[in-house]
Amino acid sequence: MLARTAENLFWMARHIERAENTARMLDVAHRTSLLPLDIEGTEAYLWYAPLNITGCAESYEVKYGLARADAVTRYMALDPDNPGSIYNCLWQARENARAVRGAITSEMWEIINATWLEINRLSVDMDYEKFRDFFDWVKDRSHLFRGVTLGTIHKDIALSFIKLGTFLERADNTARILDVKYHILLPSVNDVGGSADYYQWGSLLKSVSAFEAYRKIYRDVISPLRVAELLIFRDDMPRSLHACMNEVEAALIEINGTSGAEARRIVGVRHAALHFGRIEEVFGQGLHEYLTDFLKNTAELSREIRNAYLARRDRMLS
Repeated sequence: MLARTAENLFWMARHIERAENTARMLDVAHRTSLLPLDIEGTEAYLWYAPLNITGCAESYEVKYGLARADAVTRYMALDPDNPGSIYNCLWQARENARAVRGAITSEMWEIINATWLEINRLSVDMDYEKFRDFFDWVKDRSHLFRGVTLGTIHKDIALSFIKLGTFLERADNTARILDVKYHILLPSVNDVGGSADYYQWGSLLKSVSAFEAYRKIYRDVISPLRVAELLIFRDDMPRSLHACMNEVEAALIEINGTSGAEARRIVGVRHAALHFGRIEEVFGQGLHEYLTDFLKNTAELSREIRNAYLARRDRMLS
């Protein structure tokens, strides 16, 4: 496989997953906006969280000024001027898929292409209820693409790069979604466990499709510590950091190659920390600090993967 083909497959998967997780992140903010928060300047405080965590606060302010629910949602969902918007993620996914039509199945291409055509028919002037439906639609299309991929593609190195992109992006975004809630509800490390109630943390669990899993595992009232434990350490929870690193490590082992030794070392260290870590240690360090460190580590891993497999585009991968 050519390195440029691997790169297109990797980024096709990442952009599909990023679109889904941006929808989940906005859903968290929308759900939380319906609940009472005893914070001065609540709307701006609430809506700066997803902007800051996705790194687009500065570009947003240039175009829209102060953070408002309607403007932030439009900017992160459908604004073509925002490189990280759902709209642009789906465009990038389609462009990468188009470049590797021979490496993916016709069913995979049809799903991506139809999704891109449909999002272009949507109006940017949507109210809250329509945006809720839009978030669900984005998640459904992402689920459909993954199901079609696993059901139709040849299980070779191409699938390994798709899994690598999917789960690396999912780990990054699970950490960011958890950090969104942390920023909104727990602005001070000293407030951990004090201000978040059942409904607010329940909205986070629902946004990552983990509410039923939480009830099945803990059978107790929802608490920040247990929510964080579920989304960080439980490897039987599909969107947890531990489960994602399981898949990333497995994909790198399947791809193999001497040039990927450093990437495998980094993911091995992170995977071991997740396998043997305890949630009490995370909250002792500070949840925000832990998540920030995880995101830095994920960025380092992404750079190593790019350098090992994706940078030299004319190189053949065995």
